[in-house]
Parts: sequence; structure tokens; C-alpha cells
Amino acid sequence: MAKSDYYGTLGVRRDASAEEIKKAYRRLARELHPDVNPDPATQERFKEVTQAYEVLSDPSKRQMYDLGADPYAAAGAGAGAGFGAGFPFSDIMDAFFGSAGGARAPRSRARRGRNATIRVELDLREACFGTTRELMVDTAVLCEVCQGAGASAGTHPDTCDMCQGRGEVSQVTRSFLGQVMTSRPCPQCGGYGTIIRHPCQECSGDGRVRTRRTIKVRIPAGVEDGTHIQLAGEGEVGPGGGPPGDLFLEIVEKPHEIFERRGDDLHCTVQIPMTAASLGTVLTVETLDGKEDIDVRPGTQSGQVIPLYGKGVQRLNETGRGDLLIHFNVETPSRLDPEQEDLMRELARLRGEERPPGKFAPGQQSFFSRLRDAFNGR
Repeated sequence: MAKSDYYGTLGVRRDASAEEIKKAYRRLARELHPDVNPDPATQERFKEVTQAYEVLSDPSKRQMYDLGADPYAAAGAGAGAGFGAGFPFSDIMDAFFGSAGGARAPRSRARRGRNATIRVELDLREACFGTTRELMVDTAVLCEVCQGAGASAGTHPDTCDMCQGRGEVSQVTRSFLGQVMTSRPCPQCGGYGTIIRHPCQECSGDGRVRTRRTIKVRIPAGVEDGTHIQLAGEGEVGPGGGPPGDLFLEIVEKPHEIFERRGDDLHCTVQIPMTAASLGTVLTVETLDGKEDIDVRPGTQSGQVIPLYGKGVQRLNETGRGDLLIHFNVETPSRLDPEQEDLMRELARLRGEERPPGKFAPGQQSFFSRLRDAFNGR
């Protein structure tokens, strides 16, 4: 019988590595498997590919083949021998399901730690310009005695004798469909495949211990109430010495006694006497940068706003600042002494306002106008 070209059948070079041969077989098995393509010619091709892989995946058979012999023919197994004892069934399952027979790997004891959130209170100045804080964090850290392994010094986890390290056990049951095999996590080792018979006394086998530690964090300028800052890897260490989670800072901005924040702008209200509003004046006002003088023009009305550009809050992750908007409230005196009352009457006489007619603002109506419109059905 002529020797088959197994390398050509798999489409690999003669010096191909074992991994390259395995990848080539997986690719062809997906295309030619009878469940995917039931054509008789394709099934015959599938048997040839399987035969080639059985020889080239075994180092001793491959060496014999490279020396000129055909191990498959010598063993009396023709191309149509079927699924014999040496048939690579696990590799076919691996080609379709990614692992032999779909078996799951044992669970790892090392798992990622949980995230943690702490609240940080800031006053307006700290939120505007940023600050550095030292925070006390109650968290889990790596056990320094066992370094996360969970076993006492000089010991190590033992392979589970129930699942033989697989992390799962199988059970065969009968049903109307025939025998059905089911798998579940090993009840003895919990699916880990190993058992810690001598746990670390410091961490009780968890691989981590709880402690308090201090971290210094830089809070950027421009944060506001409700802002969350993520500190990657500053959360608690996971079980089994797993990687740490993240720490989130939740900003809580305390109210300010003067300023009200609206986004990046600040607002405040300044009360000025009627005389200052009428004649104009210079006021000294508070800002986050210190005191500053502003000109109040003559005739300033209640509700009028003077902006101080660039005196607001630093924009988060951007350049520039918001504005400070000063709202004026003109204060009318409620009590006058006789001299002040005489002066006010004289002023009213000079301005012709002894009996002012009264003026309605646009869009407003007098009581009698509204009553008239009601009767007219408007």
C-alpha cells in the first residue's frame, strides 16, 4: 500500500510544530465533521484528516512515518477503520467546544476584589481649586504571611481525592433518552480542585486580612456635588490574593454661606441702600480670590446683575473658570426720623412724585381691568 501524504492532507509543512498540526486539524474538523456536512465524499475526507492527525500528533508515530513507514497501515487500521481506541475524540470535542468534552476547568481561588465607595466632604473653595486629602480606608489587603496562598508556611493545597483535581464530578443517570452524564462542582473542594488542609492562621485560608490604611489622593479642581472619582486598584484585595478592586470617591460639596453654585458659575446677592442705588457707589465684595471693588452705577435697580468674569469655579478637566454674578437688592428704609422724612418729602416734591400715578409693568393688569375682561368673556 502506498504511503499517504499526511502533511499534505492537513495542509502543513513537514517541519510543522505540534501546535500548528493541532490547529490545522481543528480547522478541518469543523469543516468536514459529518454533523456539519453529511455528504459521503466529505465523510471520507474527514476520515483521512483524522487518520493523518492521529499519526502526526503522536511523536513516535510521526517519527516512524518520517522514516518511511505508515504506522496506521502497519497497525492494520485502514482509512475506514472508524472510531477506534486511538481515535482523537477529545480533539474533535475541543475543535467544537473549546475544551475536551466541554469539561470546565477548576475554579481559581484568586478572584478580583470588590469595589469600595467612600464619601468625601469638600467646601466650595476646595471643590473650586482642588485639594489633596489623606483618607482612612477600611479594606482587605494581601496576607503577608501566606502571600495570598491561604496555606500555612511549609504546606500547600492538596489535590482533591474526590474529583482528582478536576473541580467537578460526573454522574451517569438513565432516562428515556438513554444514559445521560451530568457534571457538577465537586462538593468536597467546592470546585477548586484542591483542598487547603492547613489554613494560614493569619487569614484563615482567605489569603487576605482586613486592616485600615491611609492613602493620599489628589482631588482635581472643578468637582461638584455627586462627582465620582475612580482610583483604579485601590479597592480591597480579592480572595486568594486576587487583584484588588477599585476605590470610588463620592464628592459631597458643603453649602457656602455667601455663594450659591450653579455649574461653573457662582451667584450671590448684595443688599444696597436706596441712596447708593440712586447715586451710585463703589462696593467691596467677597470673591473666592479675595476682596474686590466693583462700581455700582447710579440708578441701579433690584434684580440687576453685575458679572465678574473668570471669578467662578475652575472647569473640571478644562481650562478657564466660570463667572461670579452679583445680584443687587435695593433696600427701602422702613423707618425715617423727622429730618430724614422732611428730606424725602422735599425730594419727592422736586421730582414731582408727591402723588405718583403708579405704573404697571408690561403684561400686568389692574384689578379693574381683569374684572372687566372677565365680564367681557376674554
